[in-house]
Amino acid sequence: MTDTDFVPAMGKRWLLPLYDPFSRLAGAGRVHRQLLDHAALTGDQDILEIGCGTGNLLTALARRRPAATLHGIDPDPGALAIARRKARRRGLTIRYERAFAGALPYENGAMDRVLSSFMLHHLDENARARALTEAARVLRPGGELHIADVDGTDKHGDSHRHPLIAAASPDRVLAALREAGFTRVAESLRGTSRFGAYVLYRATAQR
Repeated sequence: MTDTDFVPAMGKRWLLPLYDPFSRLAGAGRVHRQLLDHAALTGDQDILEIGCGTGNLLTALARRRPAATLHGIDPDPGALAIARRKARRRGLTIRYERAFAGALPYENGAMDRVLSSFMLHHLDENARARALTEAARVLRPGGELHIADVDGTDKHGDSHRHPLIAAASPDRVLAALREAGFTRVAESLRGTSRFGAYVLYRATAQR
């Protein structure tokens, strides 16, 4: 794994210190609350976030479900360092590991829920397929994947000049989930933030 094998959260590694302020300005906290509400989480589940970045979603989740076992993976060591500092300062137990979404370091069926927040649009079609297949693998039968991501049919992709965003249309995401073997694939919610439209998705691992 090298530092050039992934897209940093802000597009450039030197912009990482701006990620959390930008997320707050963009209204990411509200989207995170919606994602957690739709995920139907209980107290003692094993929960993984793929592409956890600086740990904002898992920090919020740890406060909601202190008895849950929380895991986060991300390929960016700088983002993980920030996430770990947040957990230490708040006295939270969150297990962060450096890994790619397409090669998760967990056993088959290890997780009750897998979450992803604004990560999929960083992946090309092949990498997205691998990530979703891996999410299905690590979920227990009947476990659920919950995703928040940009709506590629909005003008968000054009305004950010990011070709992968423009390719993240709901139809393509739903098709990719089905191709990865998920059932009960659906949109949970559509919304709009200061920086564009977004969609929440849910899918169930085969029993």
